[in-house]
Amino acid sequence: MTPDDERFLRAAIELAATARRRGNPPFGSLLVGADGAVLAEERNTAVTDADITAHPELKLARWAARELDPAAAAATTMYTSCQPCGMCVGAIERSGLGRVVFALSTEQVTALKPSGGFSPVPHEGPALYDEARVPVEGYYR
Repeated sequence: MTPDDERFLRAAIELAATARRRGNPPFGSLLVGADGAVLAEERNTAVTDADITAHPELKLARWAARELDPAAAAATTMYTSCQPCGMCVGAIERSGLGRVVFALSTEQVTALKPSGGFSPVPHEGPALYDEARVPVEGYYR
């Protein structure tokens, strides 16, 4: 962890505090380019936007996928107040970001919640392989 990493993490934590003051879950993130410049920053707005996907990490991954070429995206670092959730991890990977640095782990955040995490939802599958593979087969070439 470099002094710059710590400085950017502190900025992400301040974004989380701002999100909370504005009535949203306390999460904040920023995206830093290879030259150390902040390219974009976001706060969680899930409550005020009435959008359960309004996580700052997801918003930054979407921004990067739209605005950065692959080489520039690969040279970025996302600093975030908490470890990204599964939804956000998927978006981060697809956007091609280079690195993620987080303050609190998922386990640490869960321990701070009075009721723990979300209730698990049962998943069933795989099923109908022969039918389901048809639209997918050959796409990833």
